[in-house]
Amino acid sequence: MFNGSSDHTETSIHKFEQMLETNRVLFFDAQEFEEIAHYYIDYGQLKKAKRALKLGLEQHPDNVELLLIKSEMMIYDDELEAAEVLLDYIAKMAPNHEEIFLQKANLYSRSKRHDEAIALLNEILDFTDDPIEIWSMLGMEYLVLEDYHKATQYFSKCLEDNPEDYQALYNMLYCLEQLEDLEGAVAVLNNVLNSNPYSEIAWHQLGKIYTQQNKIKEALSAYDFAIISDDTFSGAYIEKAKLLEANGRLNEAISLYELTLQLSEASGFSYYKIGSCHLRLGNHRLAVQFFKKAVNIEPGYEKGWMALVDYYAGKKDFEKAKYFAKQGIHSNEDSINLWKRCAHINVALKLYEDADYAYEIAVNLGNYEWKVWIGWIDALLRLNDWNKALTVCYQAKEYYPDKIALDLRMTGCYLKLGKTTESEFFIKSCRGIKMPKALHEFFPELGQQLSS
Repeated sequence: MFNGSSDHTETSIHKFEQMLETNRVLFFDAQEFEEIAHYYIDYGQLKKAKRALKLGLEQHPDNVELLLIKSEMMIYDDELEAAEVLLDYIAKMAPNHEEIFLQKANLYSRSKRHDEAIALLNEILDFTDDPIEIWSMLGMEYLVLEDYHKATQYFSKCLEDNPEDYQALYNMLYCLEQLEDLEGAVAVLNNVLNSNPYSEIAWHQLGKIYTQQNKIKEALSAYDFAIISDDTFSGAYIEKAKLLEANGRLNEAISLYELTLQLSEASGFSYYKIGSCHLRLGNHRLAVQFFKKAVNIEPGYEKGWMALVDYYAGKKDFEKAKYFAKQGIHSNEDSINLWKRCAHINVALKLYEDADYAYEIAVNLGNYEWKVWIGWIDALLRLNDWNKALTVCYQAKEYYPDKIALDLRMTGCYLKLGKTTESEFFIKSCRGIKMPKALHEFFPELGQQLSS
């Protein structure tokens, strides 16, 4: 990748910027345009990169390197058909240019023509002097195809060449996880550690695998080695803290979570985890303080709001629970968990219209739990909204067709609406069933009909 550090490039960029400001067209050689385009691409200034390419190709219309940059940007913009036409044109001018094959393989991959991409990449392996990038690309193609065995073969080659190729390592571990081959993952990580005993990434990943295997002592040791390898590696502190927390060593976990706040930018997660530990220790006031810090520093951190809502709801302080639910929704308006909690709290406060509104949003966002459906229907029954209650009952039956509780409520709604034919149909299916006490206040007449 071009780094834009040479004096020659800086001079070219300055000259190009002046040209844009004055609207004068100046001459640059093809290599200068290539460097200018790469400079803007590397710094994410794609409009200027495209402007440089356009001017460059006007002055050097058949320059292969400029055309390749253009095709690369077309692929990035998903202009795949046009990019393929352009690459075919470039191939006629430079049939042995390796970059053409690489870009075509990338294009095939983006077009989901993975078999063609694999075939082309295997062709490149026959003549390339640098197979590492090709191995990585082949691994990714097989990973996308979910052929994890084949993918691991290529990622393994990358790691053999460079044990510190962490992208290949992560991909390799993902494949082995999909294959449920944890022992294979341990072997891969040990190979990396044999080459570099101070690889904090490998120790960190090894700790996570030992955690999955419930090898607590080994996992803690691996996280310790990760920290020894890099004492600023917050990820290792976090994983060790999570493991200590899960095993009831709460004060030790708190110390590590607090340390992460010093090592990196404070996050809602760390404050939330400290609060959770204090809650388990019975330090309720401290727990609430840390939950509040979590949402103050990161208003979008859903778990922090949920913790506050659950704490006050558990204390039966529904007014405060509702306040934090509303505050949380303000920052997380698509949070199913917060809308669901808001609905249940409104029921507890006997605010049934508010409950109706919150339940409806929770369902529309994709929550189809039984407790939500039945809570919503009963809120509507308390509002005497028999028609909407029926509508929601029919919606709920799509997910819970055999729930007799729905049939009972539908029967009662039809009775209230004076729809005798419909109510008799449901009464037949419900006859003999003991009427739950919770429904007596809604449909006192229904119990008599069910028992007759």
